[in-house]
Amino acid sequence: MVRTRPLAVVVAALLAASGLVASAHTAQAADAELARNGGFESGLDGWSCTAGSGAAVSSPVHSGTKALQATPAGSDNAKCSQTITVQPNSSYTLSGWVRGSYVYLGASGTGTSDVSTWTQSAPDWQKLTTTFSTGATTTSVTVYTHGWYGTGAYQADDLSLFGPGGAPVGIPAAPAGLSAGTPTSSTVPLSWSPVPGATGYNVYRNGTEVLSVTGASATVTGLAASTSYSFQVTATNSAGESPKSTAVTATTASGGGPGPGPGLPAHALVGYLHASFANGSGYTRMADVPDSWDIINLAFGEPTSVTSGDIRFSLCPAGGPPGAGGAVPGGECPNVESVADFKAAIKAKQAAGKKVLISIGGQNGQVQLATTAARDTFVSSVSKIIDDYGLDGLDIDFEGHSLSLNAGDTDFRNPTTPVVVNLISALKTLKARYGDDFVLTMAPETFFVQLGHQYYGSGPFGGQDPRCGAYLPVIHALRDDLTLLHVQHYNSGPIMGLDDQYHTMGNADFHISMTDMLLTGFPVAKDQSRFFPALRPEQVAIGLPATTTAGNGHTPPAEVDKALDCLTKGTNCGSYQTHGRWPGLRGLMTWSINWDRYGGGEFSRNFDEYSW
Repeated sequence: MVRTRPLAVVVAALLAASGLVASAHTAQAADAELARNGGFESGLDGWSCTAGSGAAVSSPVHSGTKALQATPAGSDNAKCSQTITVQPNSSYTLSGWVRGSYVYLGASGTGTSDVSTWTQSAPDWQKLTTTFSTGATTTSVTVYTHGWYGTGAYQADDLSLFGPGGAPVGIPAAPAGLSAGTPTSSTVPLSWSPVPGATGYNVYRNGTEVLSVTGASATVTGLAASTSYSFQVTATNSAGESPKSTAVTATTASGGGPGPGPGLPAHALVGYLHASFANGSGYTRMADVPDSWDIINLAFGEPTSVTSGDIRFSLCPAGGPPGAGGAVPGGECPNVESVADFKAAIKAKQAAGKKVLISIGGQNGQVQLATTAARDTFVSSVSKIIDDYGLDGLDIDFEGHSLSLNAGDTDFRNPTTPVVVNLISALKTLKARYGDDFVLTMAPETFFVQLGHQYYGSGPFGGQDPRCGAYLPVIHALRDDLTLLHVQHYNSGPIMGLDDQYHTMGNADFHISMTDMLLTGFPVAKDQSRFFPALRPEQVAIGLPATTTAGNGHTPPAEVDKALDCLTKGTNCGSYQTHGRWPGLRGLMTWSINWDRYGGGEFSRNFDEYSW
């Protein structure tokens, strides 16, 4: 017997548990049960479960003869979902029955506020219910249930979505308003008007499909310099693909390295050199840095105090007995070169096409530019280091409590927190002072970037860590001047990706999902009106520890290769579905050159041998 199940009940109860329940939905004549096979009497027909995690079982069941059972494993939380056609500007009730520990239920793509809720413990069947309203252009929503990482199997049954049924899905119209932004020598940014009812878009270059995205913008990469291209876009949904849009043409810029910071190779290897300390890995002289490294970040320039803005840099103190050739008692770098030899080696690296930057901050170098005086001191002191050593630019590695957002600072596009505003101003001043050849890179932790997809600052009601997403306004304000963003994919907790799943470090899946966020863009704090736009692929590198001793989250070379294969070629992606392919991804960053040498050069050797 086929049953009609009240899916609305499950979601509502989950939302009630988290305090997110909306006002009750008032049934109207057009209201109907919309969930397909909500009782799982026809197996998983109509439902999709991640990584094969779900199955229809005959026991336990809430009613009928079948129920859903799904089991989280590793980084998969056993999410089972169904996309349902709905009407715009309408109210819906989602419900159902669940059983197990930490069982979640929700709805996404509502066009207003997505809803989710959970029950911590349901040893027997527990009914959950919530309501939501759709946006003005919403024609479909995705309802889902999932468990939690490391917990046992959960069950769900009698799932229902109740409300006005949507019109049959038709093939969307061709996108309008296609336009091209400013090209680099290898990329062309495109944007167009969203198409009602579309769930994705295909981008065509000279008549050949080259990219699939979910939003109304994309950057086509891997192009030849000084070349004219024709682009078109189609809209897609479950009914099919629209006709192609009107074509737009764009000509790539002439020669040189693509993007800010000319002279970089198409795929670059970035490494930090322990210049002011050894950190247990041994001191490496600048002249002994292997040729594999394209950007060498000197670690670290540090402030005289947290709030002074006065940055100082000096070479690692030499070891040896007092008075022995200027050696410092207890120094950790007995083989450190002289300042003159260090500077000469920098010039030699630059003559070989390498870039050498001063990196500011690090784990112990907290920098808070809370005043304009500190900002100005930062600019003058950093300029002095760059000029004294003849460097190519600056790397910002602010960690700890260097950046946080004041209460009420909720829009990354218009920051008001002094430490953020003053840092942006300082970096713009430095860029203007040194010109187009100035190389600017950043190495934030995931907490300050990708976590901003879920949480931003202290949140609308306070209580969140004010550092959540605090790098986003800096990155956004400097996106036209930024050479490279290499987020540290290490020393990180689980981070939610664009698939609403949590991803954990140390494997290809983490690097794929975290990088996909930067190259696709994402709504900050899940607010679609505050969307962080995608960065260009040549502006993005993946940050990794070189060895297991260099930091938490070390990734074996085979997993690194899988991540690069997925992001640049669309192969070896595993269960995560990226929102495009980016052959122009700039490369890899590691902590550190010293640790790589200590570990036998495995990290740099794997990069050199990878086939881009």
